[in-house]
This record gives sequence, structure tokens and C-alpha cells, in this order.
Amino acid sequence: MPSFRSDPLDELVVPDETHVQEHDLVTDGDVIVGGQSTIEFGVRGGNVIAGERVTFGGHIEAEDDCRLDMWCDVADNVLVGEDAYLGERVHIGGELRVAGNLDIGDDVDIEDGFDANGWIVIRNPMPTIVFLFVYLSQLLRIGEEEKAETLLSAVVEEERAHEPVVVPRGSHVSDDAWRVSTPGRIGDDCRLHGNIRAQSLVVGRDNEIFGSLRAREGITVGSGTEVTGNVTTRSGTVRVGPGTDVRGDVSGEYVELHQDAEVEGAIRAREEMTIVSEPVIDDAVIDAETEDADERQQADDETAGETELDCNEVGPRPETASDPRSDGGAGDLPDTSDES
Repeated sequence: MPSFRSDPLDELVVPDETHVQEHDLVTDGDVIVGGQSTIEFGVRGGNVIAGERVTFGGHIEAEDDCRLDMWCDVADNVLVGEDAYLGERVHIGGELRVAGNLDIGDDVDIEDGFDANGWIVIRNPMPTIVFLFVYLSQLLRIGEEEKAETLLSAVVEEERAHEPVVVPRGSHVSDDAWRVSTPGRIGDDCRLHGNIRAQSLVVGRDNEIFGSLRAREGITVGSGTEVTGNVTTRSGTVRVGPGTDVRGDVSGEYVELHQDAEVEGAIRAREEMTIVSEPVIDDAVIDAETEDADERQQADDETAGETELDCNEVGPRPETASDPRSDGGAGDLPDTSDES
């Protein structure tokens, strides 16, 4: 069951067969953009949902609904196949055309006018996440936990024909670079332009990446993918699958290179470089490794906290030496125990 504390926008997600064309990001599924992000080109998809203060450098074409939260800015036209919801102070640099109903807030600026075939309601639409939170709060307040769980499951775990494009909060996406502060996951058969920067990256199979890949943690590149640039990680492992063509350098703390992969530049490993014959590790294994790393980090934090408490205790210290693996412990302190 999904957790109430989970963040659905904690990862950059580019689903299968997503293409960045000359001026547009094109996908068969929905597009969800976190608040205070910048998308420097147009967007074409199913439902298009944007948080507060999102900037689009092109037009928006939504086959289904389009929901723009307050202070959003769209440089060109907005075409909506069903209903549109515009928060207050939204700016549209072109024309707004809506096939269904239009729910519009105060002080909305549409430079070339608008046309809606359905009802037009002038008010401030409640942001989607706020509406969901208020509704869930009311269900929990009256003791309807099962209904709240059912609603949350329907929202989070709804099976869609196509996975949505998800851009985390505060991201910057352009033809030159994709910059996010979260992990990133790219599906299969995608065509993307720009250098991709993320906390960690998993790239699927048979992709075309016209730019470099850089992450603070691990990077995995699936089979048959072409990367026109470098693949670099600061402190993680770079895994390159069979049939992959990297037209640049590969560098990381550890490098695992498939024997059928091609790297046109230099290969640098600060610790160890390995040639493997097995296919690149799949997402399930990577997710398991990520969970293990989180558990190890949590265990290290708990151990550090216990060590700090031990050092602050008042009383005689044991005569046994501290663990030699620690960075500095009781062995460096004077022995305060009384010998009689």
C-alpha cells in the first residue's frame, strides 16, 4: 500500500518511446511537472499537469486535461482536448483553445484570447495536491481509513496504458541540459537531447542520448544505447551494457564494462575496472542495491549516534581498546579508570 509520506515527484521519469523533437517533448502518456521548474520547449502528451511557478518555453498540447497551477507561464499556445484548469495569475503568451470546460482563476493573462466549447467558470481552482490532501484529511477525520486507503491507491497505483513523464520540483530541462537533484530513470527507445545531470541514473535499452550523463552516484546504461558524450559519476559505479556505444569518456569509482560495449574515449576507474560478459544489471537489482545502500547509511547514522552518546557518558571507561576501524575513539583519550 502506498505511504502517505511518499513523494510521487522524487524521481525524474522518462518513459519508453519518449522523443524530444525540434521544439517539443513528445510522449504517449501524461506529463507531470513539479513546482518552480523550467521546461524550455513545448510539451505534447495526454494530461499535462504543472505545479506552481512552472515556465514552459513553447506550447502545450494536451489530448486530455490540462491543469496549470498559479503563476505558471506558457510562452505559446495551449491546446486542450478535454477540460482546462488555470490557477490565478497564469500567463499564456498565445491562444487558449479548450474542447471541454474551462475553470479559470483571477488575473489570468491570455494574450491572444481563448475559446472553450463547454462551461466557463471564473474562480480560483484548488490545486490538485491541495484538493487531494483536504479530501484525505476529511476522510481520516471521520474515521474512514479504508476509503482513504482506497482513494490513495487509486491515485498512486492506477494502471495506465503509458507511464507518465515526471519532472521533479525545481528542475531545469532544455535542449542543452536536463538538471535535477533527484534520481533519474529513462526507459527504452527514447531520443533525448542535452546533458543529463541527476543524483543517479538508470538508462534503458536502445536509446539515443545526444549529450553526456553525469551523476553523483551510480549510472547504468542498458544494451544498444548510444550516448554522444561522456558518462561520469562522482562516487558510484558505472555499468555499461552490451552493444552500447559511448562516444566519449567513461569514468567512475568503479567501472563495469560489457565485453561487447564500445567506448571511443578514455576509461577511468579510481578503484577498479571490470570487463563482464553478463548483461547489464536490471532495474530490480539496482533498486535492491539502492535500498541496501539506504539501510547501510541508516545503520551508520545510528552507530554514529550511539558512539556520540557513549563518549558523552559520565563514569569510568572500560579498559578494552576501541574498535580500530573507527575514525577516532576512546583509544585517543586518556584512561580515566582507577587501578587499585
